[in-house]
Amino acid sequence: MQATQGDRIIIRGRTVESSDRHGEILEVRGPNGAPPYHVRFDDGHETILYPGGDFTVEHHTT
Repeated sequence: MQATQGDRIIIRGRTVESSDRHGEILEVRGPNGAPPYHVRFDDGHETILYPGGDFTVEHHTT
């Protein structure tokens, strides 16, 4: 997986009751766009994230 600062992420809910989580990649800490990513979710929560199979990147366009 490749990402850059400013890309948007979506983590899909795993169950019917779970909603998707959306956020912005603030910093890419791995080499060449690889994880881990410093992410700020739309609810304001920030974390260091190693994405799993339920993770999608929407690349930032300028």
